[in-house]
Amino acid sequence: MSKTLTIVIPMAGHGTRMRPHTWSKPKPLISVAGKTSLDHLLESFDSLPPDLTIEYVFIVSPNLGEMQIPVYMKEHYPNYKVDYVVQTEMRGQSDAIYLAREYLQGQILMIYSDTLIETDFSEIGNESLGGIAWVKSVEDPRRFGVAEINKAKIIKRLIEKPASMDNDLAVVGCYYFRSGEDLVSAIEEQFKRDLQLKGEYFLVDGINIMIERGLEMRVEPVETWLDTGTIDATLETNQRLLQLGRNPSTYTPTRDVKITPPVYIHPDARVTSSQIGPNASIGSRCVITGSKIEDSILEEGAQVKDANLIHSFLGCNVNVKGRGVESPAARLNLGDDSTVEL
Repeated sequence: MSKTLTIVIPMAGHGTRMRPHTWSKPKPLISVAGKTSLDHLLESFDSLPPDLTIEYVFIVSPNLGEMQIPVYMKEHYPNYKVDYVVQTEMRGQSDAIYLAREYLQGQILMIYSDTLIETDFSEIGNESLGGIAWVKSVEDPRRFGVAEINKAKIIKRLIEKPASMDNDLAVVGCYYFRSGEDLVSAIEEQFKRDLQLKGEYFLVDGINIMIERGLEMRVEPVETWLDTGTIDATLETNQRLLQLGRNPSTYTPTRDVKITPPVYIHPDARVTSSQIGPNASIGSRCVITGSKIEDSILEEGAQVKDANLIHSFLGCNVNVKGRGVESPAARLNLGDDSTVEL
């Protein structure tokens, strides 16, 4: 088996559910628990076998994605080998992957950019079957794609947004394929059959064609599946990552600052006469004075004075002046460079 693994990360969506933050930056660069979503995603591959050569393919959006993602990777991950493909028209998952077909030789790992899971990839180089789909049992499978399996946990077919509650194994958006070429061929067949929904080609249809052709693909359960696709989901993910200690804070508070864990406060943030936490992430260069901040994310350079904030998301360089720490808690969702006086 090839000792090269290509990790394909589609990230070309417009991020409309993360407005207003995605007016100024692509969704993978939005902060959660003190790091970008992209940072957390890349860290999840740390368990891959050390003898594998890892190459990346990022499928990015035009404008913000193609301008900012390569710059970020060059600055923060200069030793990573990354190729970039731009998806100019949003025609679905299979279309995005097909645009990257020149890079899809041998074994590939495909994961969506807003999917954060905890799993062990250490045995992926020894996989005997042709594919793996990571899954998680959910209460309401009708919102997701699900895997229908046999007694040996081999997938019989994938179903996108099933009408019934009978099968609760949701596919989380992470797949391994031993042959990228077979995946590309199946997507070509998907296009020929015009298997799409409202103009979007879903990957499950391409995978089902691979299964028709004899692919043996097993499921791999995960306990932790986090989402950064919406504001509420990102705040929930922030809380969970802080609870898991994924990015321990080294900030030392002064005597007039009360910290209620879990929190992340960047070492160069300035906090005075304030209460922080629980479940708060405070980014680099933030300045917080006379305030209370709970269950919130403050990105780099945000300034908050005399405010009581809960379940809030403040973008970079946001400036908030409140009505005092004893005032009723406010919920704010402000994009980069906004100014608000309550």
